[in-house]
Amino acid sequence: MENQILYFISSFIAILYKILIFLIFARVILSWMRPSHNAFTRFIIDTTEPVMSLAKKVTPNLGPLDISPIIAFIAIEIIYMLLLQGIQFIASII
Repeated sequence: MENQILYFISSFIAILYKILIFLIFARVILSWMRPSHNAFTRFIIDTTEPVMSLAKKVTPNLGPLDISPIIAFIAIEIIYMLLLQGIQFIASII
């Protein structure tokens, strides 16, 4: 029973991880264009803004080059791997 719960949690985290990576990638693509501010665009910006604002705070100013999405991708990947390792550790104890 515990393994099923841990499997569900790890699957849920994996889905959230993939969605967040996709949304940040979509935001990068949208930044290259001048999209209309419709509900879909607003959803992408609103959903990714907490992560992107943190990434922008730690990213040095490189003029017109914005590397904050790269920093966000790296941070999300590190957090994802740490969460999965924590779940694997818990599963090995149980």
